[in-house]
Amino acid sequence: MSERLHTGDRAPDFTLPSADGSAISLSDFVGQNVVVYFYPAAATPGCTTEACDFRDNLSSLGAAGYRVVGISPDSETKLRSFSEKESLTFPLLSDPDHAVAEAYGAWGEKKNYGKTYEGLIRSTVVIDGSGQVSLAQYNVRATGHVAKLRRDLGIS
Repeated sequence: MSERLHTGDRAPDFTLPSADGSAISLSDFVGQNVVVYFYPAAATPGCTTEACDFRDNLSSLGAAGYRVVGISPDSETKLRSFSEKESLTFPLLSDPDHAVAEAYGAWGEKKNYGKTYEGLIRSTVVIDGSGQVSLAQYNVRATGHVAKLRRDLGIS
């Protein structure tokens, strides 16, 4: 299991391809607060619920000074299709070798229906404008997560 991040840790920089084919780096967000959320697979029920919740709350998150970036092991092609189908207006990044997920502690042992395996752990890390972790949440639930995150960040 990869090491989880904690409040005050320096967020690992990354550069990943996005659904639109451009490369996006954490360093692109210097001076801005960014919510980086990790999800297992585009177009699955839970991940769709979570992505649409972020989409539907994007304006209030933005008004409070937060940008949103989603990261999954999916291919750019799958992310593009998912983004278009669900009208997502924030970047979705492809991490096929899960190196970024590992660096953020979002890759590790999971249990599902009595089976244990390695996979992506649904997680959210909020990073401040100086690159420090201001909040790290692991094993979050897809449904209701964005509402809880808003409460935790003091966004009404």
